[in-house]
Amino acid sequence: MRGKIIRQFLIDGTPEGRWCSELSNWTGMAYKIPRTYVNRCEDRADLYNTGVYFLFGQSEDEDQPQAYIGEAENILDRLKQHLAGKDFWTESVVFISKDNNLNKAHVKYLEHHLYLLAQKARRCTLTNGNVPPASSISEMDRVAMEEFLDNLRLVLGVLGHKILEPLVEQQAEKEEAYFSLRTLAAQAQGIPTSDGFVVRKGSRINPYPAESLPDSAANKRRLLLEKGIVDESFTFTQDWLFSSPSQAAGVVTGYSINGRTGWKDEKGRSLKDREEGL
Repeated sequence: MRGKIIRQFLIDGTPEGRWCSELSNWTGMAYKIPRTYVNRCEDRADLYNTGVYFLFGQSEDEDQPQAYIGEAENILDRLKQHLAGKDFWTESVVFISKDNNLNKAHVKYLEHHLYLLAQKARRCTLTNGNVPPASSISEMDRVAMEEFLDNLRLVLGVLGHKILEPLVEQQAEKEEAYFSLRTLAAQAQGIPTSDGFVVRKGSRINPYPAESLPDSAANKRRLLLEKGIVDESFTFTQDWLFSSPSQAAGVVTGYSINGRTGWKDEKGRSLKDREEGL
């Protein structure tokens, strides 16, 4: 795969302000806009164009980020409406076309498929009330929008939001051996990724955690059980991303453990040994 060139422009001269991002040889453009800067955007004429957008925030009750995916024929006006109508978000990312050739059918198509990608990736809690309906577009337009989606995903990830990306890349599944963690009461498989450590669907955790289990791991277990990510048989119902191998190992075993030495590959080498080339 060839390298990509992305240009970043800090509109306000500070990383805390508005960003403009462009991918080489792409007619699309992204704006990263903090909620507190939305009302300063009237100087950006292209934000009155048609496009798609994301709202990002964090729930007080969950450890996953929240997101809303939408489309509008006037992006800035819609963001202003969300200032009054939605409280959870702190940042928006907007995608438009520099030549303003996106129409209503295009962005409805994009919105629908962006929602499906985010739902499949399960990296965030989507706050959309319903699945956005898909629009019917020509074969030629569909090819153009699929290319727009590919570039959008790349730029969105560069801007720090990977909500459209699978937890485990297919290439990583082929090249990286799984790591296992087994005790008398637990059995799990996982794989390290660039974002942390993913425990795989079907892994079983210890039903009886130790009293000495740190509060952070105990609370994580409680949330996973409440949300059904770990079911009544203490089995993961889906892949789940943890911030570190040790956090994943603590949730699985029910006690404090160094995940870098606890997770072992098929040859019995620990994650630590593999990372150190042993």
